[in-house]
Amino acid sequence: MTAASKRTLRTVLLGMAIPMLMGAGDQAARFNDLGHRMMCVCSCNQILLECNHVGCTYSDRMRAELVAAVDRGDNDDLTLQSFVQKYGPPVLAAPTKTGFDRVAWIVPYLALVLGLGLVTFIIRGWRSRPLVLPANAPVAVHGVELDRFRAQARKETES
Repeated sequence: MTAASKRTLRTVLLGMAIPMLMGAGDQAARFNDLGHRMMCVCSCNQILLECNHVGCTYSDRMRAELVAAVDRGDNDDLTLQSFVQKYGPPVLAAPTKTGFDRVAWIVPYLALVLGLGLVTFIIRGWRSRPLVLPANAPVAVHGVELDRFRAQARKETES
């Protein structure tokens, strides 16, 4: 066998092995991904796979249901939807991007932009406002009068 034919054979074998190995660990990755997209419903406010609430009765049951769904081959949307039907919308770690939940994605950014705009408007208003001094406020000293005060201060501090 020549070196060129060996190289071609290796390339063909590698080309066949890559698609076969792409699915390796796929269920564990799906379980990890789905588990991090859901919240535990035991009121600990933690991601399902990170729930460390002592005596939590929900997280073990929910993880077992998630493992069963992944083993059955349910797609991600079906799995998430079944959890929403069973535990309610708070089971999702992030709101969906459809319907009324879209507002939950838009409002924080809108509030940020409006807040920055309001702060900019207020600061510009403050900077363009004329400086008004009280009637009895001292007037700034300039020129010859300032030089006279400096000379008097030097004379008084030298002695």
